[in-house]
Amino acid sequence: MSGEASAPPVASPRAPRPGIQKSSGAVTRKGDRGAKEKPTTVLPPVGEEEPKNPEEYQCTGVLEVDFAELCTRSGYTDFPKVVTRPRPHPTFVPSASTSEKPTVDEQPLSGSCSFNSLESKYVFFRPTIQVELEPEDKSVKEIYIRGWKVEERILGIFSKCLPSLSQLQAINFWKVGLTDKTLTTFITLLPLCSSTLRKVSLEGNPLPEQSYHKLMAVDSTIAHLSLRNNNIDDHGAQLLGQALSTLHSCNRTLVSLNLGFNHIGDEGAGYIADGLRLNRSLLWLSLAHNRIQDKGALKLAEVLRPFELTHTEVVERRRLLLEKGSQERLRSVRSARSLRPEPLEPLPRHGDSKTEREKNQLMRVSSFAMVEKDKMQTTKTPKGLGKKKEKSGEVVKKEEKSGSGQSPTQGTPKKEDSTKTGKGKVTIPEQKLSKGKGTKTVSKEKRSILLESEVVGEATEMVNPLLEPVEHRDGKVFMPGNRVLLHLNLLRNRITEVGLEAFLTAVQYQAQFSESKSASRGPVGLLRLSLAKNCFSPQCPAYTTIQELMLPRDPVSKAKHKEEAAVASST
Repeated sequence: MSGEASAPPVASPRAPRPGIQKSSGAVTRKGDRGAKEKPTTVLPPVGEEEPKNPEEYQCTGVLEVDFAELCTRSGYTDFPKVVTRPRPHPTFVPSASTSEKPTVDEQPLSGSCSFNSLESKYVFFRPTIQVELEPEDKSVKEIYIRGWKVEERILGIFSKCLPSLSQLQAINFWKVGLTDKTLTTFITLLPLCSSTLRKVSLEGNPLPEQSYHKLMAVDSTIAHLSLRNNNIDDHGAQLLGQALSTLHSCNRTLVSLNLGFNHIGDEGAGYIADGLRLNRSLLWLSLAHNRIQDKGALKLAEVLRPFELTHTEVVERRRLLLEKGSQERLRSVRSARSLRPEPLEPLPRHGDSKTEREKNQLMRVSSFAMVEKDKMQTTKTPKGLGKKKEKSGEVVKKEEKSGSGQSPTQGTPKKEDSTKTGKGKVTIPEQKLSKGKGTKTVSKEKRSILLESEVVGEATEMVNPLLEPVEHRDGKVFMPGNRVLLHLNLLRNRITEVGLEAFLTAVQYQAQFSESKSASRGPVGLLRLSLAKNCFSPQCPAYTTIQELMLPRDPVSKAKHKEEAAVASST
């Protein structure tokens, strides 16, 4: 009986009844599971790790450590190593310290030399992430990836470890098997990186959809873009030209664009030229080793000298002029109102003269208290006393908020504020606009105003080209050509003397224009024009004339000439 009583009940093969659950061969009730079925902690075997969540890892800013840890957490067993980019060895100079002891290379070779060489070659060709470091703090400055496929998961790891690199300036991908999908992922990664990232090189990555223009969006921060050897044809050039500029949008951050070693023909060169019509930020353009002939050369040369506006461009120019005129009139009206003398106290309204006088007195007291609190040496009349069309309650509230760090965007800074500024720490918004020599701490309001002034300065320099001075001839509107582009590389194309004559006309115009505007600041036009290795003789008159005109403008040739002159004078 005792054996039967102690025998455990046998579970039936049917499904367990409600309230009974099956666990590890024993049947228990729900209420007893917490006491009888408490799971025991099982330690992982030696050499194995529990799976970790990559999102929980906090990057340290050391790419070698962060990338390895994130790859391990993502399940990678074999992943590329982060190594310093090899530099060419300097010229060997024998010295006493190096000649005393034989180096490893000078020692006798052992019998395992062949094995070591094979292993070194294997290690050399293994995928790596090469980095270039800053000499001061050894932070990552540039990243180079060559010859191995960068997948979506690797880009996801980059999106976690690259934002912590505060000094990252360039990313170079050469033959990494990018697709249109991974390129889109890479573009979404770029805004996460440091603001110092300005250069992107995607060479040897042909894409079926040729969506490279997404790197040149209006909100892009890339300044230097290299797209060499990507099989870009006329369709891809059309997308890139539209990214440079259209009638209503323009890229204002890209400074250099390398489109060498592609398949761009005359039609594609025409699209690039259309993008240069209204673009005033690109300084360096390379179309070397393409398929451009005379038709495309004529289009490119036309943009470098005065060209005729199309009908749509003329309509847009008139609209911009009307908008600019209305803004100037509004600005003049506001300035006239600000200069109009106003009484110190607003005129009392009907039935409220006593309350208005009391509120004005309160405002004077509050302003005096603020000045005393901030330890200012001079007093200032509150701004709210001179404002009109303000409700009585709102005037007091605005005066109370004026000392709480509110951004002074409603009022314009006046010149007399700088004379009333003390040398101590300033807190009144009107005085934050002044530039006291003794002020060392910069407040948030002052920083925001400085940033706005910088933006305004850039905006004034980057005026819409349609608002530039134009010339009217025979009922047509001609605007000055693109004189911002400084370097144009057309090496090894298919340009003949016909296209060469067009470039000669453009160079002559720009040379004449720069001479007449030499004293004034502004765009100066082309400084370098590379046309060698095309379908014309180097001794043809047009080419020699272009060389003569560009030689005194070329800064590289100027530097060489100075060096030669210095060497000649020293000898």
